[in-house]
Amino acid sequence: MVAEAEVIVCPKSLPVLEVPYYSKETRLEEIESINGGILIDPTFNRVRASEPVSSSSQSDIKPMKKIPDPDTDKAKDKEFPNLRSGSFADIGPRRYMEDEHIRIDDLSSHLGSLFKFPKPSAFYGVFDGHGGPEAAAYIRKNVLRLFFEDVNFPQMPDFDEVLPEEIQNCLRKAFLLADQALADDSGVSNSCGTTALTALVLGRHLMVANAGDCRAVLSRNGEAVDMSQDHRPIYSLEKQRVEELGGYVDGGYLNGVLSVSRALGDWDMKLPHGSPSPLIAEPECKQVVLTEEDEFLIIACDGIWDVMSSQQAVNVVRQGLQRHADPERCARELVLCALRLDSFDNLTVVVVCFSSFHGDGSSLPQQRKLRYCSLSAQALCSLQRWLDNSGCQ
Repeated sequence: MVAEAEVIVCPKSLPVLEVPYYSKETRLEEIESINGGILIDPTFNRVRASEPVSSSSQSDIKPMKKIPDPDTDKAKDKEFPNLRSGSFADIGPRRYMEDEHIRIDDLSSHLGSLFKFPKPSAFYGVFDGHGGPEAAAYIRKNVLRLFFEDVNFPQMPDFDEVLPEEIQNCLRKAFLLADQALADDSGVSNSCGTTALTALVLGRHLMVANAGDCRAVLSRNGEAVDMSQDHRPIYSLEKQRVEELGGYVDGGYLNGVLSVSRALGDWDMKLPHGSPSPLIAEPECKQVVLTEEDEFLIIACDGIWDVMSSQQAVNVVRQGLQRHADPERCARELVLCALRLDSFDNLTVVVVCFSSFHGDGSSLPQQRKLRYCSLSAQALCSLQRWLDNSGCQ
């Protein structure tokens, strides 16, 4: 039996809170320049984080340097990429959480001896549900079966033994099988669907497959490189494809209903299986061979990209890695920045680091420091009671 990734709920109370103070006029650049302290979302009791199944402008930041260790230089070259990841999710201003995500830093150990992959091997995904959480939850729960077992994923102790096109074909087949599985499952409504974005790392090869408006962004020496294209019906190529298949775009929505032109599920908007449909589940795939210039990958739902550019997100994460080298905190800081910019959607971020970097505080730009106060949970409760009583007078 294949082990599954578990999503756990963070504790609802913390012994000490580091509470940042900033006014409405605080700019994104100032939020990015925070040095020290942990940003705590006032709605932290709604946060969902997953355990691993295993910015200022770029010109102001010096390149990140690896920790020097002359005795192990050759070993480090062989170990690249040295994978580690972190994730963070928040419900945002929505009433319901419909996002799901998965991160597996060691794919071989979770698929068992029946599957052979080069080292390292890893798999990550973000699934942004709509019309209810059922479709995204189903994909996350069954992701290893759908993406590896059911498609007879090729065995490859060495990546060079398999053509990249064969891997891409397996990913496309997995998306289509997952789409059909949602149609066949009675527990998922026909009006429920999800976007899907996955990232597969096999040795130095990174393959991203996307259907929907989640986005994967690679940081290459601090420059943002988009590894996926958003599938929205207002974009020219998607609009042309939709209209050629009998659909239409009204107010930016496919057939006046859906804000994406590719998704899994949503079978009330799709023609019978095998018939061409304006709404499709087929992903677009992009592959790259990683080099030491490739620092990290950001995978995030559209709640991030609605309010931030790819480069802004890279700047936030890159500066976070320079300060504390913790991808989990970087994912959290990116979510908090999006909330500060009034994102109106659920928010999910996965950050995958390819190397270990040493943060150099001296490289950070000198900007106005924000004021902090440290309050215990008991002090916060007392303050809240005082404010409530004052409001009644």
